[in-house]
Amino acid sequence: MNSRDTLKINSAGHLEIGGADCTDLAKEFGTPLYVYDETHIRNMMRVYQDTIKEAYDGRGLVLYASKAFSCEAVYAIAKQEGIGIDVVSGGELYTAMQAGFPAEKICMHGNNKLKHEIEFALDRKIGTIVVDAYSEADMLDEEARKRGIVQDILLRINPGIEAHTHAYVQTATPDSKFGFSIADGTAEKMTAYLLQKKNLRLKGFHCHIGSQIFEKQSFVLAVEKNVKFMSDIKNSLGFVTESLNMGGGFGIWYTQEDAKLTVKEYKEYLLALIQTLKKECGTYGLQLPFIYIEPGRSIVGEAGITLYTVGAVKEIPGIKKYVAIDGGMFESPRYALYHSKYTALLANRANDTPTEMISIAGKCCESGDIIAANVNLPKAQTGDILAVLSTGAYHYSMASNYNRNLIPPAILVKDGKADYIVKPQSYEDLVRNDLIPERLK
Repeated sequence: MNSRDTLKINSAGHLEIGGADCTDLAKEFGTPLYVYDETHIRNMMRVYQDTIKEAYDGRGLVLYASKAFSCEAVYAIAKQEGIGIDVVSGGELYTAMQAGFPAEKICMHGNNKLKHEIEFALDRKIGTIVVDAYSEADMLDEEARKRGIVQDILLRINPGIEAHTHAYVQTATPDSKFGFSIADGTAEKMTAYLLQKKNLRLKGFHCHIGSQIFEKQSFVLAVEKNVKFMSDIKNSLGFVTESLNMGGGFGIWYTQEDAKLTVKEYKEYLLALIQTLKKECGTYGLQLPFIYIEPGRSIVGEAGITLYTVGAVKEIPGIKKYVAIDGGMFESPRYALYHSKYTALLANRANDTPTEMISIAGKCCESGDIIAANVNLPKAQTGDILAVLSTGAYHYSMASNYNRNLIPPAILVKDGKADYIVKPQSYEDLVRNDLIPERLK
């Protein structure tokens, strides 16, 4: 476990998060349950923004990548902390607007933004839109013209950095669906195209090389390639880059295979990026651009855990032992998607020594409904409270009602006080949008 002041084993031998005993949380709110540590979220937002203030004279902004976990409460925290956000859909933008988030601090992404999403973004006067297609540029320019505005944009480019991470979360490889390649000249052609648009104001460029990256060198290489491109574009088109968005992708701890980073150690990743940017801009004689970064997983990933109640325990002699929980792939889909690895422990017996290797099985009618495989646990019993760690990112966001299971609620915990931030679903919620045509009655 990557312990901290707000995630530890308490004197009762129970897992504690945000000053609250997890066994008490399970009793009060039921399981499955998403639990978020407010203090850790705020600390992660602050370390990034403070680093920009200290190392880059404040000429930059942290944008929380809200696809990791989107709800009104997390946007309210980001607003209080003075950072920005990025959104990737009309739904995320609507949620942020409902939370009263300042539109000028919102950046919108997406490789295939829909017309109504672009209209919504323009009507809400959001700060920046990242362009990722010719057709999108045309649509955006036309919709901006209709409204009599000039919209600030960034162009998503692909620097061709292959970060060492899962293939599904690499976003800057040559065959990626995202961005325009620097190597084959399409990024320069698209830059020239955007500069002709009367209702679009190109401020600079955006890139994102992938997720769950621990290698600082990957970010360093990405900066070097971006700055060279900035120099080439200045020389060929006379365009001076005002803003550079380097995306996110900072890795978090899931298992003992991952680095255990403290909040302050994330500062080193951003420092490496900033130092390289200063050095390279100096080499090419470029003005320093306003910088954006987009951490998501590293802000909420380790801040979140999921609590379950153990149900059936089934052993196949000589082969495998399954410990089944009251959740499943409907609220924890990442093992089924990526074979992602997790650490789990019995929250009510957190000091007990692990004695067996098991697989945690969900309740869905799918053989592949596994939450985590090859997990070391003490001998689990029906009724135990099982905690899966580092589930704050891409769990609630990717949850579904598969098998008509209910998506669990989420709570926010600070100083021992817990509050709902996503209320529990009900069976009535499941059928709320169902209709029976008259001919079937």
